[in-house]
This record gives sequence, C-alpha cells and structure tokens, in this order.
Amino acid sequence: MNLEQIKALIEEKNVELLHLQFVDIEGTLKQITITAAQVEDAVEGKIMFDGSSIKGFSPINKSDLYLVPDASTFAVIPWTVEEDYAEARFLCSVANPDGTLFEGDTRNVLKKTVARAAEQGYTISVGPELEFFLFKADANGNPTMELHDGAGYFEPSPKDLGERVRLEIYRALKALGFTIEASHHEVAEGQHEINFKYADALSAADNSTTYKWVVKTVASKFGLHATFMPKPVFGINGSGMHVNMSFFKDGENVFFDPTDERQLSETAYQFIAGLIDNVKSFTAVTNPLVNSYKRLVPGYEAPCYIAWSASNRSALIRIPAKRGMATRVELRCPDPSANPYLAFAVIAEAGLDGVARQLTAPAPVDEDIFHMSEGIRAEFGIENLPGSLELAVAEMENGTIGRETLGEHVYGEYVALKKAEWDSYRTAVHTWELVNYQAKF
Repeated sequence: MNLEQIKALIEEKNVELLHLQFVDIEGTLKQITITAAQVEDAVEGKIMFDGSSIKGFSPINKSDLYLVPDASTFAVIPWTVEEDYAEARFLCSVANPDGTLFEGDTRNVLKKTVARAAEQGYTISVGPELEFFLFKADANGNPTMELHDGAGYFEPSPKDLGERVRLEIYRALKALGFTIEASHHEVAEGQHEINFKYADALSAADNSTTYKWVVKTVASKFGLHATFMPKPVFGINGSGMHVNMSFFKDGENVFFDPTDERQLSETAYQFIAGLIDNVKSFTAVTNPLVNSYKRLVPGYEAPCYIAWSASNRSALIRIPAKRGMATRVELRCPDPSANPYLAFAVIAEAGLDGVARQLTAPAPVDEDIFHMSEGIRAEFGIENLPGSLELAVAEMENGTIGRETLGEHVYGEYVALKKAEWDSYRTAVHTWELVNYQAKF
C-alpha cells in the first residue's frame, strides 16, 4: 500500500496507535508505539530509537538508529479493534542516521541475500512450518509445565483441546492477510502446527515473525502459554521449523526438470549439495539454543544425520512429492526458536554456494536412517549434525558461510552471544546433577 491508502485505512478503522515493529539479533520482536497522526513521519523513516538498548545492535556511542516501515506489512491488529478504536502495525527495517541500511539489523541481512540471488536472476520462495506447544499458565500468566492436552497426531476434539485456540489464531492471521493452508494437532501432547502459504523469502520471514507473535498473544487470551522452545518436555517430540525453499527464474521453478528420473534439475542437485556441504557451518543459526540440540537426537523424528532423499523423512533434506512449480527442497533440522531472517539467509546462501561451485550431490539415502547401525551409516558416508551448541558455534567459526552471510557486525555479535549462552549453561548446576549426585556423593 502507498501512504494515501494507509491513511485512508487508518481513518476508516479509527486507528489511533501505530506499532513500529522490528527484531533483535535473536529474532525477538520489539516495537515502538506512536500515534496515528505521526504516520507520515513514520513512513518517511523519521522515527528514531536507541539502538544501544537492543541486543546485538549498537554501542552506546553510536546508538541513534531509525525505523523504516515496510508499507506492505501495514495491518490493523485484529484483537485491538473496537467500535471506535483500533491499533495497527508496520514491520520495519533499521537504518543509520545517514539513511544507509544498518548492518546489525537481521532483516537487512536477509535483504542482502535476496539481492545477491537477484543478481544471478533468482527469486527465493520459502514455505516454513513452525510447530509450537501450549502449556497451561498460572494465575499470574506465567507458564507451568502442565501441557494443555494429551492428544496425538491429527486427533480431533474432544481430545484436541487446542482446536478452539487454533481457530482463533487462524482468524487473527487471516485478518492480518495470511493465507492458511492447514491446521492440526501435532505428534506430541500439547503440540500444534498451523501452516501458512509460501512467499518470497523476506515476506516469509516477516510472516514467521508475525505468526509467533499472534500465536503467543492469542494463547494468552485462553490462559495458556505458547512456546516455540524446541524441546520443552523430555521423552516426547520437540518442535521443528521445516523450511521449504525454491528458486525461480523468469517465473519458472528452476528446481524442476521433467526429463530427470526424480524430475529435479541440475540446479536442484547443486543446491542440495550446497546445503550438505555447509550445514554444519550454519546449524548454530538454524538451531540457536542450548535446548535445540536436545531435539536433534535419535528417536523423536528430528533429523540428526546429514543425508538427503526424495521421500525419506528420516533424512535431513527431503524433496516433497509435488513437482512442477511446487518443486522444492525441504530442510528439516531448523527449529522455531531461530531468527527467521538469519535462518532463511544462511539456507539460501548455502544453496547458492552449491550452485556457484557446481557441487555434486551425494547419492540419496532412501533407507530408514534412524534405525541404521553406526557402522552402516559410516558405510553410507552419513555424518552427524553438531551435537551441542558449543560444537555448532565451533563449526560456524571454522566455516565461511556464517561470516559471509551475516556480515561482520551480526556475525561477531552472534558468535559472542552464543558463546556466552553456552558458558552460562556449562557452569550452571542442573536438576539432573542434583538428582543423580547430591545424595550419592
């Protein structure tokens, strides 16, 4: 929308407040609220804020930054709408005082990846699938460890107590412009998934950010806490964020080749090879928490072995069955705690690297990798993903894709943040240690 259309909608819906939203280095949503009367200043990028207070942004001596709203993200917030009052939001990029893009803004990182792909004639299409858990909240709204329901995969009500919650989430997302494709109870107790339509890479990251905000907000209205933590409960499946990606050129899906036995193009095979070659170097971005690596273990359907297949869901990379314009590569290791702007950027750049270097993909693995012995996996040449955040950060430092994609500012801040997170975890005394050691020794 242009400014005049936005102003007309503000008047029509009686919008009084505008929330200018952006994310920090971890992908956590932040916002500054202004009055609707300031919409022109906002659209012109004149709203300033203190970047030194945002994780991963600016030092205190270079703290002045500006928000640049993306007009395509303007939306009236559905749960604020009353008869004569409403609020709206923009998602924003961050700029320096001289108008240049701020290199510490992760939305700008993805913009640069999109631009690099465009230089080669490609547009990037992304379809993410974000799972989440619903826990009961206490009287103060804080999460408990009591799951909201005990239903299983695809079970309906009355077992699926989240059905009504998902309906309200769907309605809110629809009002914000989403096209919802599916909604269902996931495998684990209290676990859910709502799939929205694929989009260009930047819009898909914007949608993922908005989706997490909406899910959490709507859940709280039901006295529940929604979490995108990868593995909140031991002994059951964790939550993933499968990322489906395609490249298009001149309106055609360049991953599709009807003459190939799998109907995959040479570009698709090179993209797959790029992911396999770089995945260890970017796992710290797609799986960013200490907790992420408690999901990436055998036995709970999460991929922890580096292989690809045209059908095998135990493989890290899967090619879903649809072909033609729907041909896509699905990376199954990312989890929904990841900053989507950074995650989509490193995945796309890894694939582009494979295309640029004309890498050859290894043979697909169609056997059930989860039930292979270690010896058989070695015969197939199947390696493991990093087993901890510490190892993932080390792989990131040893590789090149992280630094080249994120840029010096974000890369440096991100690595420092993750090392501090690991060190905090490493030096803490955990319940497991007390249970197993306190009485015994």
